[in-house]
Amino acid sequence: MSHRLEEVVFLVEEAPEGGYTAHGLGISIVTEAETLEQLRRQVVDAMRCHFDGQQHHPRLIRLHLVNDEVLTA
Repeated sequence: MSHRLEEVVFLVEEAPEGGYTAHGLGISIVTEAETLEQLRRQVVDAMRCHFDGQQHHPRLIRLHLVNDEVLTA
């Protein structure tokens, strides 16, 4: 019996050189883009490519945006 993924979560971070990166949690998908809007399209496209032809693919994609700030005390 195979376990169907209902949702894939991507950890989204600002890239040091600019833009954003998205890393799939528990799945081997990584993509990047200059803007968040472009990143959304890239993630959807990467998911389609990864699950191409598979009948049971995740129906939801969750983007978890991480924003680290460094403050001086």
